Amino acid sequence: MKILLKATAVAGLFALGACGQNADDRAADNIEAMAENQSDMLENQADAAAAAGNDQLHDSLEAQADNVEDRGEAMADKADDDDDARVEQQAANHM
Repeated sequence: MKILLKATAVAGLFALGACGQNADDRAADNIEAMAENQSDMLENQADAAAAAGNDQLHDSLEAQADNVEDRGEAMADKADDDDDARVEQQAANHM
């Protein structure tokens, strides 16, 4: 009886550990990662522009980085809320 109870408890823990890892959740994570990578690249370019003394380019690149992050978050939320992993491909096409 104790073995059955322990096995049931372990199986329950594994089931709980698997929660939230559907295709749409993974897609949302991937979308956020893509947006973060692109945003980081833009911020690095902005830093280089600032170091070169081009404040206008720096500000423009920082704004672009913010927009990329916002779009990425919105698309990740859409993938998760709609339970639709296909949004990941749409995000990749738009970034």
